[in-house]
Amino acid sequence: MPQPPINPIRPTSDEARALAHGLIATATFGALAVNDGTTGFPSVTRIAIGTAPSGEILTLVSGLAAHTGALLTDPRAGLLLGEPKEKGDPLTHPRLSLRVMADQITRDDSRFEMLRTHWLETHPKSKLYIDLPDFTFFVLRPQSGALNGGFGRAWQLGASDLMPLD
Repeated sequence: MPQPPINPIRPTSDEARALAHGLIATATFGALAVNDGTTGFPSVTRIAIGTAPSGEILTLVSGLAAHTGALLTDPRAGLLLGEPKEKGDPLTHPRLSLRVMADQITRDDSRFEMLRTHWLETHPKSKLYIDLPDFTFFVLRPQSGALNGGFGRAWQLGASDLMPLD
């Protein structure tokens, strides 16, 4: 009789939560996947990433970018964080694939100035474009995630596992 397949997903643990939070806290960029409302195809782009003072995932994007229009049409998106090191097989390095909801923070939002100040502290080169009128922030709120901590280390995380730490 055939053996049932072995489930490679480990039970969610504090180790997994800490690894996920570390990947979020140290990310400076990520791959964002959006739903293109015009073509129906998914679209992937690289975006700058940071965290708000509250620990939420934050990005600053141009209104001229296709992914911004896609997020405004459909706020569901995917976000991949984690980069391989210089040496070794890239698939052995930790990465976090998140399902997120994008919440736009417009210039008339009371949080915008605080986020602008914080973003400039952590992304000083953005001073060149942050005040252009088409740039806007999005908070990317994780709904769930798939964490691959390297070979044989995989976890499924829920929204509560990914909430910012106090």
